[in-house]
Amino acid sequence: MVRTRIAAVDCFVLKLQHAEPYLGSANGVTESAAPPSGYAVRHPWRSIYSPRFETLLVRLTTTSGVTGWGEALAPVAPEVPAEVVRRLLAPVLIGADPSRVRPLSAALRDLMRERGHLGGHQGDALAAVDIALWDLAGRLAGLPVHELLGGAFREHVPTYVSGLPSRDDGERGVLAAEWAAKGVERIKLHLGHGVDADLATVDAVRAAAPSVALAVDAHWRYDLSAATRLGRGLAARGVLFLEAPLAPEDLAGHADLARRIDLPVAVGEALRHRYEFLPWIRERAVGLVQPDVARTGISEAMAVAELAAAYHLPIAPHHSVGLGVALAAGLQVSAAAELFTVFEYQPTATEVGQRILAAPLPGGPDGFAVPNGPGLGIEVDDHTVSALSEES
Repeated sequence: MVRTRIAAVDCFVLKLQHAEPYLGSANGVTESAAPPSGYAVRHPWRSIYSPRFETLLVRLTTTSGVTGWGEALAPVAPEVPAEVVRRLLAPVLIGADPSRVRPLSAALRDLMRERGHLGGHQGDALAAVDIALWDLAGRLAGLPVHELLGGAFREHVPTYVSGLPSRDDGERGVLAAEWAAKGVERIKLHLGHGVDADLATVDAVRAAAPSVALAVDAHWRYDLSAATRLGRGLAARGVLFLEAPLAPEDLAGHADLARRIDLPVAVGEALRHRYEFLPWIRERAVGLVQPDVARTGISEAMAVAELAAAYHLPIAPHHSVGLGVALAAGLQVSAAAELFTVFEYQPTATEVGQRILAAPLPGGPDGFAVPNGPGLGIEVDDHTVSALSEES
């Protein structure tokens, strides 16, 4: 019997406009300082952001015409991981047996790992292809990915609303009250404006929406002393977790902080594979593990989830500007991970991300039903993707 083989690898770079940018209007961005790409630093955060929703989609097509879709978290310059896919990964994929997902993913990682390229743009490209391989394998088997991973622990994935897009605490409170009226139970605040200012924001939002549990993302803004003061203040207020408090490379600092505060330290969006997560988990520098499936791929996200479980640590998958493919992949992992707790819901990104799907994923700010169709459980609209793509 001749098995089907991968016949084509296609990349689609998308840069989608929306009236409301990711996390709301730019925080003090000086547009005159922005390059022609539109990328700019959003004060007080350090990273560059795009005014658009940018991503890379990858489509694998077999000799029998079956397709699988993947997505990389590539919020700026998705052209870069696209070129990695085309030049480095596609030649290995063409002619390969798509049912051998883990051996193929391992072979792709081996191409550049000793050169330090398991991370960065190479890691993002690997993630997109890995997701596409799992989608394809599920479609060929007629099974959802979570069944291929060994079965679902849950049929519903609870979420928290990420961000109240306003620079004013009064307006943040209004938005929080509106979410509470819709039944939302958890909201994460994107802060990092100074310890006193952050605590004041928490107090204002808590007063406006007392039924909502709060978490804080500090966007890597603080040193250890300030993060300790912030963490203790948040713990006293019953906040769920403190995400990204220190510089992303400061493992020792996060471990020290975790010992100083009675609050889970959440980390993971900057890490792409089990080898990066292991020291953070082993050193107890993280109390809530946050892999982003569009940066890890499904294979590595599950490896990280198992690693976290071995240390009795819960996971809460990160999700930011990824579109419908990344969302579906995150839900599949959330279903199959034993110590899963909650998934990040980005209102605007989810709205934008549904554009590329033939039918929206059922769910919203209170959670999602686990997709049970074959593969990722979604149907990507090829024509829409081609029309929106800057490269195809």
